Amino acid sequence: MTGRAGKRGFASRPGDAERWIKAAGTQPDGETSGEAFTARLTIDITPALRGRIKVAAFRRGITVAEMLRDLLTREFPSTDGDPT
Repeated sequence: MTGRAGKRGFASRPGDAERWIKAAGTQPDGETSGEAFTARLTIDITPALRGRIKVAAFRRGITVAEMLRDLLTREFPSTDGDPT
């Protein structure tokens, strides 16, 4: 019976966290778009609020992520010199 040389994790992360977060997403033509770089945001909300958010997104015919991105973009608009 042969054993494994070492236990591998499900996924390995690069040593440089900033590089890992901003890993380039490329378009089919090889170009990167301004929206290729995204960051995940986690917040704690009540189950009732989560339900209201999901219902509102469903009624608008969009995803929760799209609705919240639009809301945050309106609430925190880009200022001159800031990346979008």
